[in-house]
Amino acid sequence: MAVIDYKCPSCGSGMVFDGRTGALTCQGCGRQDNIEKLPDPLKQQAFPENGMKEYHCNSCGADIMTEAETTATVCSFCGSAVVLGDRLDGELTPAKVLPFLISKEEAMAAFRKWCRNGLLTPGGFMTADRVKGITGIYVPFWLYELHNRVEVHGQATKVRTYTRGDYQYTETQHFAIYRKLRLNYVNLPIDASQKMNDELMDKLEPFPYEKLRGFKSPYLAGYNAEKYSYDERELLPRAKEKIRSFIESSISSAVTGYTSVSYTNKQIDTDLKQADYCLIPVWVVKYDYNRTEYVFAMNGQTGKVVGKPPISKAKVTAWFAGVSGVTLLSLKVISWMMGGGFL
Repeated sequence: MAVIDYKCPSCGSGMVFDGRTGALTCQGCGRQDNIEKLPDPLKQQAFPENGMKEYHCNSCGADIMTEAETTATVCSFCGSAVVLGDRLDGELTPAKVLPFLISKEEAMAAFRKWCRNGLLTPGGFMTADRVKGITGIYVPFWLYELHNRVEVHGQATKVRTYTRGDYQYTETQHFAIYRKLRLNYVNLPIDASQKMNDELMDKLEPFPYEKLRGFKSPYLAGYNAEKYSYDERELLPRAKEKIRSFIESSISSAVTGYTSVSYTNKQIDTDLKQADYCLIPVWVVKYDYNRTEYVFAMNGQTGKVVGKPPISKAKVTAWFAGVSGVTLLSLKVISWMMGGGFL
């Protein structure tokens, strides 16, 4: 059977993962089980080689309709948490999972607070009936370990100006420079879901990697989860591009004390040492305002919110007017101090 659900051994109610306690928790009697001590149903089931195409809820028997990338969801009829085991089998099994820490209620409260802090958002932006939905999703990421060998050649100058008698002299020294660096990056996150916005996912960083756990399917209970759309090789060019600015910064830090530096050659060789398939917790909020849907994302561990809210033109105008007013007042004060009165 490809559908895995979690029933309470005490009362038979559905169980979900509680991020605050880190336990698989019964929604009926409140029983809590330590996930790390539970056998993983995913590892105890045998799946057909071609996977199952139809899924049925074990609690109510309803058909479970999902997209091809979905690996965990909630039955739309009875609300039971289900994991689609055959989509997490074999090479599709994540190595690690970063469990949710922030609950749905906490996420919604934090989102509203974040929106209220937007000084330039429209006055009526935060209204309850505009929230179209908030969904907890385990987003697939690859965590890369990249080792880089860097060699740079270039020319540099040191310029010194000094005066002797009535003459001013400028002395320019020229140098040939060479630097050899070894730069290793670990836990470099690249989201592997085609549906998720890469810019939003990048802005959710940093993630607390010290809280990563070995993957066990009960962590997904009560949340949605996706399987990766791209493997680690397909996303390697993006990972290399992501570290480029860090490499350039390291090169600049290694070449200091000169007036000018120009590089004649930069050789950067990057080796992929390891890439771990991980699931990262993200709350996704869809918000409807002025006939436009806005999508926001929240780091399910840290509570960091990212997204682009609408901007009020009236507030922007007022803000610039305020800045102009302060500038004008400052000019008048300076004029009064210098000339003994206002203009």
